[in-house]
Amino acid sequence: MDKTSAQAVVGYLSGTFDLFHIGHLNIIRRAKAQCGRLIVGVHETPSFKGKADTVIPFAERLEIVRACRYVDEAVTASDEDTQDWERFHFQKLFVGTDYLHSERFARYEAFFADKGVEIVYLPYTQQTSSTRIRALIDARLTE
Repeated sequence: MDKTSAQAVVGYLSGTFDLFHIGHLNIIRRAKAQCGRLIVGVHETPSFKGKADTVIPFAERLEIVRACRYVDEAVTASDEDTQDWERFHFQKLFVGTDYLHSERFARYEAFFADKGVEIVYLPYTQQTSSTRIRALIDARLTE
């Protein structure tokens, strides 16, 4: 894809972005490199991941994502990325490779198959995750 074509592409990425870290920045930066306009949806709760709550309040997580220079627009994410496609009609949906072959993204691949949306799996940052950060904090609190 030439640079002019890439600039016309709208990309979308959603996440909880709790305890914002280098893995979050990496996926946002890599997504932005593949589109002209990047919309990032921030989930109010992590319930879609089976987690009960976040550490950082939603409004603060949204503002952190909004402040990232690679993000053109930060929005409240719908429960499903398919719902956000109805809102934004993006051409690329970005997600980490940790969701490759997941039931959720198998559904998305079927949904987007006839809509001209490419699902792009970006490298997951192995050494850092919010789950790992929480575990380290919990371990230190119980010492």
